[in-house]
Amino acid sequence: MSTATTIDAMRTAAHALRGGETREALRAVQAAQDALDVAKAHLLGKLEETRDYELDGASSVTNWARRELRLEPAQTRTAVRCAKTMRDLPEVAEAAVAGSVRMEHLNLFAYGLKHIGHEVIRESTNWLLRVAKTCEPSKLRAVMKELRHAVYPDSLDEAWIRGMDREDLKISPVPDGWHINGFLNQATGAKLKTVLDSLSKPSSIEDVRTPPQRRVQALDELLTNVLNNGLPSDKGIRPHLLVNVDVETLHNALTNQPDNSGKPAELVGFGPIGNQLLNYLGCTGDITPILTSGKDLPQAKILNVGRDHRLATPRQRKAIVARQHGRCAAPGCTNTHLEIHHTTWWSHGGRTDLDELAGYCSRCHHLIHRGLLDAAPAHQQDTLLAA
Repeated sequence: MSTATTIDAMRTAAHALRGGETREALRAVQAAQDALDVAKAHLLGKLEETRDYELDGASSVTNWARRELRLEPAQTRTAVRCAKTMRDLPEVAEAAVAGSVRMEHLNLFAYGLKHIGHEVIRESTNWLLRVAKTCEPSKLRAVMKELRHAVYPDSLDEAWIRGMDREDLKISPVPDGWHINGFLNQATGAKLKTVLDSLSKPSSIEDVRTPPQRRVQALDELLTNVLNNGLPSDKGIRPHLLVNVDVETLHNALTNQPDNSGKPAELVGFGPIGNQLLNYLGCTGDITPILTSGKDLPQAKILNVGRDHRLATPRQRKAIVARQHGRCAAPGCTNTHLEIHHTTWWSHGGRTDLDELAGYCSRCHHLIHRGLLDAAPAHQQDTLLAA
């Protein structure tokens, strides 16, 4: 590889920086940067071929570049891949050295060699180079993908099937909030993007929210609408965001007083939350006083229905969900969709009272009725859940 072009580009950039006009200096600096990137890729490729990195005690070129050049492994791998591409495609190498194409273009030619094939790319080099010399890398990327689809027409359906196999979505609580990780197939991802793009558009010229803020607020708006209107009720209870908190903690939060109760509120499904978030949720949500146990208390008579009704009432379901923090009553089970079970079976004379009802997920409820799991009395639920 000739170094004359690289040296000339550096001299031009140095001259422009010393006293050139701003636009001229930017063009010269970019040309020098492109020339240096190509030269660095060539040298890293040569270093890998000669294995001279071993002279400095490195086990690979990526390890050497990380230690000596502070390059990320991905950067080094890209550079080495581009060096190999220049060896395989002399016309592309000549254009890169001349400054007509840059590293991003070289990387796309490397993609073509790997995913389309050496023979097709060599036959198409001339017209692909015309695209690379006149367009930004994103245009060449689109052209490469179109070429791949033309050569391998079944690849689109194969990619869709691979995407279906990779489908996953995980939402995990972390100290600062929730971590979302996963992969959506082409159709589902397009639907989500369409909805978020529509809801996250700037509301006016005065909307100063950043794009991330607008996307998150759009998702929040979507979920709020679904919770309010879009989900079916379950035995009279529509799914909602639930917070369990005792009276003293709630009063302190809503009145901005210090909380010394030692009993933080719990956002069901997440865990303890601070008073500022509790204050916000209390301001925007409904507050429902709930009695969770105590058949001898006068208030319990309002909720307890005895033998008059077999199924738990909506108010009883709310009380049981709150008492169990939204989790299944079976030891070790963390499922949250609960079915209400009589701990003393209705057919054995059980009563539809708070102290004789417990919430179990569908699987554990089935195990109880198959005789494989014992249902604990309601007054033991807190102990079991804590264990």
